[in-house]
Amino acid sequence: MYVVLLNFAAPLDQVDNFLPDHAVWLAEHYAAGNFLASGRRHTRDGDVIIARAMPRGRLDAILACDPLAVRRLVHHEILEFQASRTSPALAAYAEPVK
Repeated sequence: MYVVLLNFAAPLDQVDNFLPDHAVWLAEHYAAGNFLASGRRHTRDGDVIIARAMPRGRLDAILACDPLAVRRLVHHEILEFQASRTSPALAAYAEPVK
């Protein structure tokens, strides 16, 4: 599984202009089962995404299509971990998808 830290690389007013596009992109990946949770950091200097287990290259390709990344408004910091415990509802997402 992954925790993706989105670090804004531009002023918030510039980022805010493209948040609707970012929200559509997020919705697509929730529908595909790639993302499990996401939200803003309290500091408003970035966001967080929790992604299911998958090959790292697949995650990299998904993140490269983030409208904020395409416009170079965000940098993605990826923390990969192997979940040794999950809630029953998340157990299937800890297994890599091919």
